[in-house]
Amino acid sequence: MAHRSLMVLSLAAGLLTTGFTADRPPDPLRQTFYTQHLSWSACGNGFECAMLAVPLDYAHPAKERISISVIRLPASGRDRIGSLVLNPGGPGGSGVDYARSAASVVSPQLRARFDIVGFDPRGVADSSPVRCLNGPQFDQYIALDPTPDTPAEKEALEQGARRFAEGCQARSGGLLAHVGTPDAARDMDVLRAALGDSKLTYLGKSYGTLLGATYADLFPGKVRALVLDGALNPAAPRAETAAIQARGFETAFRSFARDCFTAKDCPFKGRTADKAAAELTALLHKVDTTPLRNTLDKRTINESAVVTGVIAPLYDQKAWPYLRQGLAAAFKGDGTTLLRFADFYYSRREDGSYPNETDAQTAVNCLDRPYSATAAAPVKQSSLLGDYVTAGGDPCKYWPVKSTTTPHALHAKGAPPIMVVGTIRDPATPYQWAKALASQLSSGRLLTFDGDGHTAYRTGSSCVDTQVDRYLLSLTPPTAGARCPKL
Repeated sequence: MAHRSLMVLSLAAGLLTTGFTADRPPDPLRQTFYTQHLSWSACGNGFECAMLAVPLDYAHPAKERISISVIRLPASGRDRIGSLVLNPGGPGGSGVDYARSAASVVSPQLRARFDIVGFDPRGVADSSPVRCLNGPQFDQYIALDPTPDTPAEKEALEQGARRFAEGCQARSGGLLAHVGTPDAARDMDVLRAALGDSKLTYLGKSYGTLLGATYADLFPGKVRALVLDGALNPAAPRAETAAIQARGFETAFRSFARDCFTAKDCPFKGRTADKAAAELTALLHKVDTTPLRNTLDKRTINESAVVTGVIAPLYDQKAWPYLRQGLAAAFKGDGTTLLRFADFYYSRREDGSYPNETDAQTAVNCLDRPYSATAAAPVKQSSLLGDYVTAGGDPCKYWPVKSTTTPHALHAKGAPPIMVVGTIRDPATPYQWAKALASQLSSGRLLTFDGDGHTAYRTGSSCVDTQVDRYLLSLTPPTAGARCPKL
């Protein structure tokens, strides 16, 4: 999923300039890193794990190196094509954990023909992780009022963002300049070589589409097949990205509401999407001053927790029945179910600790899309969720590492056909981004899914699954204007 703190919810885009001719790395890289052999060891349930060595700074590859955690599940059939590299999104999502779910992530047909390979991108999980806040500090950070009404609340929001940035500098200062998407894409090419593949076959979801598109732009001659599902628009300015994403969540909520009206346990009194949105807005205004009951622990269920608790299940249509239950309880003053959704969204553990997903996401976003005080949102804000998704308190405003990156289109000139999959009512990566990315890529081929939820492959559409599998197996891309019907 593409998620994390509401104060940095907008997804990253934008690239750094390359320092070399990408399809032919300079000698130090080729001699030291492109010739390495991975030392695989069994790590449970048929998986094998290894560590890949990469330079911390690709401009100075002979200096410090870091390790990238890699996992693979060997192809189950005899007619092996090569490796299928996965990325689940984020940025900050663990590709190792994602690959361990290979049975649900990819089809049996792909399992038979490819080694399924996942990796934790630099700065994430077991690959030299970025660290910024501990569990209690993060609890405080995400509980800050995203729509401050008083000078004190505004100051608290800004101080929270400042403390986040200072925590990253104190705990991970040496990494922060080197965790941007272009460096992760370069790591992926070193991984491709270490896997023994002459060209890359890749399935990236959400932020993973930006990583894949960046790879294709840097290494167009090394592309075999890329599926980019739930696409970001690399050219969209920072503020526009946040505003459009806010619209995406509102579109998803309205789709959820219309579905809710067909269920007996629908908690909305009104029977139009507008009335349901008004009821949710009233709830948010209420909890801004009167928190909901919490039967789970002693945390306060405030406006921020409720927004996150609503957003999280919008990612997956299968979670909608539980969102109905959570909202029904919230309207009666109990926010425990929504808090559980918020905890799931941030991957909060039972002991109150968190993985480093939000830390890593913030670090990547601040490099890929640096803060600009002069940037203005040209897109009208969503009346329902826009104030929350595009709220202030951005740690990138105080980021200790300067970036000169600006978002721009990725063309990947010379690459073979690249498949982009867009879901019409995707909440986190709105459909218009998929259209934008497919049109930017010189060889982009768009598959449109008339569906709900975040990303499309292996979410229930046999039409999508068949076309993705056919492309990855036989290199047959979607035809122009290809569409998959609503389930």
